[in-house]
Formats: sequence, structure tokens, C-alpha cells
Amino acid sequence: MTHDMKAETITVRGDGGDEFEAYLAQPFAPGSFGGVVIIHHFPGWDRMTKEVARRFATDGYIALVPHLYHREGAGASPDDAAAAARARGGVPDDRLVGDVRGCAEHIKALPISNGKVGCLGHCSGGRQAFLAATSLKLDAAVDCYGGALVYGTPPESPLKMPALLDRAKDLSCPLLGLFGEEDSHPSPDEVRVLAEELDKHGKTYEFHTYPGAGHAFFNVDKPSYRVEAALDGYEKIGEFFRRYLAS
Repeated sequence: MTHDMKAETITVRGDGGDEFEAYLAQPFAPGSFGGVVIIHHFPGWDRMTKEVARRFATDGYIALVPHLYHREGAGASPDDAAAAARARGGVPDDRLVGDVRGCAEHIKALPISNGKVGCLGHCSGGRQAFLAATSLKLDAAVDCYGGALVYGTPPESPLKMPALLDRAKDLSCPLLGLFGEEDSHPSPDEVRVLAEELDKHGKTYEFHTYPGAGHAFFNVDKPSYRVEAALDGYEKIGEFFRRYLAS
């Protein structure tokens, strides 16, 4: 069922009580709906991520996208804000968790919320979705080709993203992972290692790897876009959210 939707930029209170911008898209209809915190990729709080939020709103979910770089670049372009965040080593993990917590609480307080909240992220946001799902009590999590999960960023990288493999035991909800067979961050080997660790701890997950797809295959604005993989990925996400977030 496709819903009418409305979208707006709002203010949310996150880590440490800080206020930051967030993009809220929600069904414009009576009812009770599940919610999803969409964690943007490294390029930032951009058009692509907001389009994803509107897509989920028309599918019947409350979608909220926090501007993770608001503190580094309030009012700046996504490129400038991302550059400022990169110069500081990226978003600290504890701050990310606090901001996602604030977004989840905001969603649950909305009159149309059914009380269920998941998260989804692409690229660095995929890693951060896993981090949130191992730090907070969520109902579902989707990792779209999140890098640095197993081995972290190399020492020479300006980003400071430690490995999260040892957090697999703390996963609080079912996890869906969507990956490209031609990707190097994460590589198929990293996906295998993560799956083995989740198996070891008896966690509920499902991983899908797409032949011919590399990194960022969901991004329609990049040459890396792979229409077949993206469409099937959205179908997999839809099935997953209906199972765990719908009323």
C-alpha cells in the first residue's frame, strides 16, 4: 500500500542534550506506523538520503534522518560539513549512539507511532546502524555495505572508526545485511567473518550479497548504482520491515 506523505526539517535533542537538525518524513494518513532512523552515508545529510526517507514514508513508516554533522557544519553544504567531520576523525561512536537514541525517542513520542523503531544506514552509516543496534534496544537494523565493521579503519585513515566485531554478542534485534560482491569495504571476506561471529552468538540475521555490485550500489547519483541490486535490496528491506516494524 502506498501512502501520501509529508516531510519537513525539524529539531531533535540528541547526545548530551544537544539539539540538531533532522529530516522527518511520515505517512500523511491516520493509523499506527513503525519508525526507522536513517543514518546517512559519509557524504552527509544529502538529497539521496532524504529521498530514501520519503520512499519509506510512502511505504508506511515514520522515517527520521539525523544531521550527524550538524555540530561541525550547521548550515553548511553536505560537502563542507563532511569535510569538517572528516578533519575531526568522523562522528564519535558514543555521540552517534546518543543521537540515534534521541531520534528513536522522538519517533516513539509521535501520535502515529506504533512504538517500534529500527535503523538503517549506508556505507559508514551501515557500520553505525550496527553500532546502534548493539548499543540500544531496537526492533530491526539494516546494514547496507557498512565498512570498517570487522577490521576498523586502517591506521593511516583520517577517520577513527574502530572495529565492532566484538559487539556482535550485544546485537539487540534482527539484522539485515546487503552487500556487493565486488566491494572491498566491506569485502566478501569481512561479511563472512561477521556472519560467523553472529552465528557464534545465536543472533537473528540475514545477509544478501549481489554479484556485479560494488560499494554504494543503492546510490542513483553515482556510476556505482546497480539497478537490479538496488531494486531487489529495497524489496528485501520492505519484507524485513513488514516483519519486524509493522503493526
